Amino acid sequence: MAKTNFQFEKRQRELAKKRKKEEKLRRKQEGLPDDTPENQEPAEGSEGTANDDAPPAVPAA
Repeated sequence: MAKTNFQFEKRQRELAKKRKKEEKLRRKQEGLPDDTPENQEPAEGSEGTANDDAPPAVPAA
């Protein structure tokens, strides 16, 4: 059975991480929004479009 080349796999993960970081930095410099779901905010005027049947949220005072 072939031996796993952990150094190659680690290097590939490092390169992928570096590419992702550079892409994110490039997008930030261009002023484009991130593609990551946790960083996305709803566009103005789109509140309530996801579920029109639900009552509006009431903030606790």
